[in-house]
Amino acid sequence: MLGTLTKRLFGSANDRRLKGYRSRVDAINAAEPEFQRLSDAELRAKTQEFKDKLAAGATLDDLLVPAFATVREAAKRVLGQRHFDVQLIGGMVLHEGGIAEMKTGEGKTLVATLPVYLNALSGRGVHVVTVNDYLAHRDAGWMGRIYGFLGLETGIIVHGKTDQERRAAYGADITYGTNNEFGFDYLRDNLKYDIRAMTQREHAFAIVDEVDSILVDEARTPLIISGPLEDRSEFYNTIDTFVPNLVPEDYEVDEKMRTAHFTEVGNEKLEVVLREANLMKGDSLYDVENVSVVHHLQQALKAHKLFQRDRDYIVKNGEVIIIDEFTGRMMPGRRYGEGLHQALEAKEKQPIQPENQTVASITFQNYFRMYDKLAGMTGTAETEAEEFMDIYGLEVVSIPTNVSVARVDEDDQVYRTQDEKYAAILEIIREAHARNQPILVGTTSIEKSEQLAERLKKDGFRQRDVTAPGAAVRIGETGKGGKPAFQVLNARYHEQEAKIIAQAGVPGAITIATNMAGRGTDIQLGGNAEMLIAEELGPVGEGDDPERAKKEAEITARVAELKEKALAAGGLFVIATERHESRRIDNQLRGRSGRQGDPGRSRFYLSLQDDLMRIFGSERMDGMLQRLGLEEGEAIVHPWINRALAKAQQKVEARNFDQRKNVLKYDDVMNDQRKVIFEQRRDLMQDESVRDTINEMRHDVVDTIVAKHIPEKAYPEQWDTKGLHDEVQRVLALDVPVVDWAHEEGIADEEIRERLKKSGDEAAARKVAKYGSDMWRQVEKSVLLQTLDHLWREHIAALDHLRSVIGFRGYAQRDPLNEYKTEAFELFDAMLQELRMAVTAQLMRIEIQIAPNAPQRPAEPSDEEFQGHHIDPMTGEDEFDAADYTESRPEPVDEDGDVALAPDTRTAAAPAQARASANGQRDPNDPKTWGKVSRNEACPCGSGKKYKHCHGRSA
Repeated sequence: MLGTLTKRLFGSANDRRLKGYRSRVDAINAAEPEFQRLSDAELRAKTQEFKDKLAAGATLDDLLVPAFATVREAAKRVLGQRHFDVQLIGGMVLHEGGIAEMKTGEGKTLVATLPVYLNALSGRGVHVVTVNDYLAHRDAGWMGRIYGFLGLETGIIVHGKTDQERRAAYGADITYGTNNEFGFDYLRDNLKYDIRAMTQREHAFAIVDEVDSILVDEARTPLIISGPLEDRSEFYNTIDTFVPNLVPEDYEVDEKMRTAHFTEVGNEKLEVVLREANLMKGDSLYDVENVSVVHHLQQALKAHKLFQRDRDYIVKNGEVIIIDEFTGRMMPGRRYGEGLHQALEAKEKQPIQPENQTVASITFQNYFRMYDKLAGMTGTAETEAEEFMDIYGLEVVSIPTNVSVARVDEDDQVYRTQDEKYAAILEIIREAHARNQPILVGTTSIEKSEQLAERLKKDGFRQRDVTAPGAAVRIGETGKGGKPAFQVLNARYHEQEAKIIAQAGVPGAITIATNMAGRGTDIQLGGNAEMLIAEELGPVGEGDDPERAKKEAEITARVAELKEKALAAGGLFVIATERHESRRIDNQLRGRSGRQGDPGRSRFYLSLQDDLMRIFGSERMDGMLQRLGLEEGEAIVHPWINRALAKAQQKVEARNFDQRKNVLKYDDVMNDQRKVIFEQRRDLMQDESVRDTINEMRHDVVDTIVAKHIPEKAYPEQWDTKGLHDEVQRVLALDVPVVDWAHEEGIADEEIRERLKKSGDEAAARKVAKYGSDMWRQVEKSVLLQTLDHLWREHIAALDHLRSVIGFRGYAQRDPLNEYKTEAFELFDAMLQELRMAVTAQLMRIEIQIAPNAPQRPAEPSDEEFQGHHIDPMTGEDEFDAADYTESRPEPVDEDGDVALAPDTRTAAAPAQARASANGQRDPNDPKTWGKVSRNEACPCGSGKKYKHCHGRSA
C-alpha cells in the first residue's frame, strides 16, 4: 500500500526515466523544420559531418539529437514513415544499452534505425539480430533503404553464405542476421588457421529484436559445432564387458528418475578390473584424469539396467533404433548423445557408429555478453526484468504506446474438462465468425494446434494449406461448400507465415497459431496492403506503370473497406486455449490485438486438465467445484482466478530462471577458458612467427622433465638419470649422455637443465637450416594450432563428462559447482602441459617430404565437414539437423610424423547441396541421385519446401 502511495506521488522508476528523455525529444522536434529544408544531398552530407565531429573528439551522445533528426527526415523521404515521439524515446533507450519494451504494432523495426545509424557512425559496425532468416532479409532490405540514402552500407548474414560474402557483410556499417548465424560465425572463426580467413570483426554494439525470445527462451540450449570422432569401437566394447559381471549391490537404479550409479562396493570392484585393463590412471576411479572413463561406465550401466530392448529401442539390420516413448514409433536416424547410443550398440553386439565430438560451443548468454554495448527490443520483457539485469546488465524500460490501448482483456474462463473447454472455444469461434470478426486462436504447442484443427474440421470447418501459392490472398474467404475456412500456423515456414499472419486481420479470418508464429509481423485489421500488392502483382519494377498503379489503388481501397468491416465487428479477437508457463508468452499473444489504438478483445479458456492447472492443485479445485454444483459445460469466471494463475506462473518463471542461472554458472567456467584459448589462437595467427613461443615451450618441457627425475634438494645418487635419458629421447628426440653428466664432479641439476636446453636449441636450429626459415616458420605455426585444437576438443569432452557426474559430490556435502571449478582448472592446466609436450615432441621429430614440383610451403588445411546444432527449446528438434558447416581444417600429420607438401587445397565453404549440384550428382526427378539430404535443406525436387516437409516426410 505504501509503495502504491509513493508511486502516485513521485511516479514509478520507469515514469521518472521516461521524463528524462523528454528534453531531447523536444529538441529533435524543434530541429525538424530545419532538416525538412535540407536537400537530399545536404541531408546525406550530414553523415560525413557527424563522422568528422567524432574524429575531432565529440561523443555519440553529443550527436544524438541531430543524428536522430536526420534519420527521422530520411525515413519520411524514403519510406513515407515519420518516427513518433515514443519511437524516439525507444531509440534513446536502445542507444543507452537498455531494453525497450514496446507493444506490438508500435514500429520497433523503425525504432532500431535511430540508434543503429548513430552507432554506425563510429565505424566499428552495428549488428541487428533477428529470430529468422526471413526477418533478417526483410528488415535489411526495408530499413537498408534509409541507411543507403544516408550513405551507409548494409550487409546481411543468413545460412548458406560463403566466407567471402560473410566477410563483406561484416565489413558493412550495419549487419543484419540471425542469432544462430552470428554465434556460429564466432565459433567458425575460431576454427580458422589464417587470420585473413576470419569473417567477423569486433563486437561493438548489437540490437537484439525479440530480445526475450533470443536471450531467454533460446538461450536454454547452446550453439554447437560438431565433427566425427575417431573410431573408438574397442573402447566401448571393453567398457561394456565390465557391466554384466556386476551384482545388484554394485549399483543403484532409480527407474522413476531414469538414473543409475555405482555404489562404493561397485567402484572398488571396477577399479580392480580397470587397472588390469590399463584404463585407469592414479589411485582412484574418481581422480580427474579418469573423468571420461567414469562417464562411459555410467552410460554402459544405464544401457544395461535402464534401457530395454523392444521397449526403448529395437535392433534392426545391424542398427539400434530408438522407439519414441509417446508414439511407440521407430525413430531412424535419431541417436542418443554423450556415448549412450554407442553403449547400447556395444551391449547388443552391433557395429558401433562413430561418435560426434563437440568441436566448439557457446551459449547465447556468453556470446552476447561479449558485445561492448548490448540492447534489445520486444513487446514483452517486464516479467523477465530481473533476469535481464542479473545476466546481461540490461534495464527494461516500458515505452508508452503512441495511441492508448483500446483492447478489452476479459477474465479467464475455467472449465472442469478439456472437452468442455474445447466445446466452448468452438462455440465462440462460430459466434465471432458469424459477425465477421477476425479471430486469432493461440495454442501452446504444434501438437495442440493440430488437435484443435481436427476438432474444427469435425465441426464443419475447412483447413487451408498455408504453403499453397496465394494462401495469404485468400485468407478470410469462405471455403468450398460454404464451409468457414481456417489456417494453422506453427512456425515452420517463416516467410509464408509472415505473409499470412499479416492478413489475419481480414474480416472472418480464423487463424490458429502457436506462440512461435508470426513473430516480427503485425496483424493489421483489413489486411496489409503492401504485402497483398507484392503477393498479387509481384515486386515493384523500374519506371512508371499506370496499369500497376491502378491495381495498387484498387487493392488499397479494398483493404480500407475490409478494415472498416473488421472495426465494426469489434477488431481482432484473440482466443487462447490455455495459459503458458510464462506470463510473457501470454502477453505476447494478447498483444497481437489492439494495434495502434484499434479495438480488440482477448479471452483465455482453461480447464482443470491443463498442464499448469494440474501442476498447481487442480484436483482439490475439481472436488470443490463439484460440491458447489458446477454443471457440465459451465465455466467459472472470477478475477481471483486470474491472480492465482499469475502467481502460479511467477513460481514457474522463478524456477526456470534459477535453472538457467545454474546452467550459466557452469558454462561460465568453460567460457573463461574458451576466451583464453580463442584469444591465444588469434594472437598466434596474427604473429608472423611463433618461434619464440615454441622455444619457450621446449624450455618449459625440459624444466618439467628434469624436475620429475631430479627432485629438488636430492643427492646425485638419488637422481633417476636412466629415466631422464629415456624421456629426453622420447620427447626431445635427443640421445645425450645424461648418465655421464650425472657422474661429473660438482654438477647440479641446473647445469643439466641448461645443457638439455642448449642441445634442444641446437637441434631446432638444424631444422631451420635444413628446411629454410620461411618454411619452418609455417610448420611451427601449423603444428602448434593443430595440436591446440585437438587438445581443446578433448578438453571440451572432458568438461562435458565432468559436468554429467559432478552432481554426485553433493552426497558428500561438497558444493558441486566449486568442485567443478577446481577440477576444470586442473584439467585446463593439464591440457596446457600436454600441449607443450605434444608440440615439442612433434617438432623435434617431424621431417618434411617435399613432393616433386610442389610449392615450397606447407599445405593449406584441407576441408573437413562439421555440423552446426541448436536444439529448439520449444520443440526439442535440432534446428540445424545435419546442416553442413564446411570449414578449412588442418591436414593431419601422418603416423611417421611427416607433413607432406602439396598444392594449396583450400576451397570456399559451400553447403552440401550446392557442391553436389555443381558436380551434377543430383537429378531433381530421380531421388536415387540425391544421396543424404539434410532434413532442413531445401528439397532437391525443387518444390521450395524443406526436405523434411516434402520428400523427407516419409523418409
